[in-house]
Amino acid sequence: MPELEEIDAWLRHRLAGLLAENQVPGAAVAVHAGGRTIEVAAGTLSTATGVEATPGSLFQIGSITKVLTATLAMQLADEGLLDLDAPVRDRLPAFRIGDERAARRITPRQLMCHVAGFEGDVFTDTGKGDDCVERFLDVLHEVPQLFEPGEMFSYNNAGYCVLGRIIEVVRGKPFDACLRDHLLTPLGMTHAACDPYEAIVHRTAVGHVQRTPGGPYEPTPVWALARSNAPAGSMLAMPPRDLLAFARMHLAGGTGPDGARVLSARSVAEMRRPQVRLPDFDQGTAWGLGWELFDRPGAAVFGHDGSTVGQAACLRVAPERDVAVVVVANGGRTRPVFAEITGRVLDELGGVELPAPPAPGPAPVPPANAARYAGTYTSSTCETEVTVDGAGRLWLSRTPVGITADLDEVPYRTELAAWRDDVLIPLEPERGAHAPIAFLGDNGTGRALYLHDGRADRRTSG
Repeated sequence: MPELEEIDAWLRHRLAGLLAENQVPGAAVAVHAGGRTIEVAAGTLSTATGVEATPGSLFQIGSITKVLTATLAMQLADEGLLDLDAPVRDRLPAFRIGDERAARRITPRQLMCHVAGFEGDVFTDTGKGDDCVERFLDVLHEVPQLFEPGEMFSYNNAGYCVLGRIIEVVRGKPFDACLRDHLLTPLGMTHAACDPYEAIVHRTAVGHVQRTPGGPYEPTPVWALARSNAPAGSMLAMPPRDLLAFARMHLAGGTGPDGARVLSARSVAEMRRPQVRLPDFDQGTAWGLGWELFDRPGAAVFGHDGSTVGQAACLRVAPERDVAVVVVANGGRTRPVFAEITGRVLDELGGVELPAPPAPGPAPVPPANAARYAGTYTSSTCETEVTVDGAGRLWLSRTPVGITADLDEVPYRTELAAWRDDVLIPLEPERGAHAPIAFLGDNGTGRALYLHDGRADRRTSG
């Protein structure tokens, strides 16, 4: 396959320079096309040790874990053990959140496509024991309901922890054992590590973060988030080739490398069926059951991104062309790296042209209705203040709180410019990208009720 060989040569020539341009310490890439796979790596696994990154090195995949968790849930549905549209309480009678009425109605399907509506960034550490996911459910008793279940999309980590607990209860064993017995082992994902104790015996990446705005990227003080969030992506690490094995199962309609059935073809298709449309972020266009879906000229694309403590990962799949690409990295401005690599792979191997990343125009202008957006928006991980200055320019200042502050996440400040209706674009990039921000709803006075950047942060003042 000449095109794959050309991609391999390009990666070997380009990857190290691309990482240096974006202050990324190390990365690894794996590409599948037409039954063949290539692997390339560059950089270091830790700037403190200088250990070289290799194609077989383990990196955390972060929230891409959610697609594996969703696949485990779909296996239960295949076996008649889980009704996706029945209340969560049918399987978890003790499930409680701050809104009792919502708690009675939320379904596994709503958890899987991020429309359950309760505060989702909850990272409380409930210990390292096998009961940590079970104990995490007690932490959710007071979390607020942001909107009615099913009303809109808002990315929800905690919802996937609830889904992980359902899997534990139905299977009668801890989440990690479910993951290994029903996915990792059947798919030959031999180097996947469910926790630091497993990861330490492999060549494993360490995350890197900026401790001060504009400062260098340094090794993180901790390797992973709490085990209680494992179903959402706090722990799982693997080399890119193992993640490709999972993607190839979905490409093959649910069969594993030995031809054995891992997931029904019906469930494979259902996971890629749009469940909810996304705001106009110029990223994904809809969410399925686990998968983020992208409407692209030429072919369908699905995938997921992940980020943990100083690490990030990207998976994109073009099913009609039998193409999949995985990129994992351990800090720095990862978004431009992911965009360049996935864009070239999908274009040259899949005939899918990805749009250019969002960027401000040459002469950005302030939003026409700045007063609609001004105010304070709050979540469990940040407080965002949007203000209008004397010249009518709109400014966003985000301050990390809670666990993000504890992990040295830096504050972020930028001017916002008009872009598309109620979606504005920041003039200052974050992690190398200008990620658009939507302002949705109405608080009854003509002002936006939510600041939405993938998560819906509710207005709390202004």
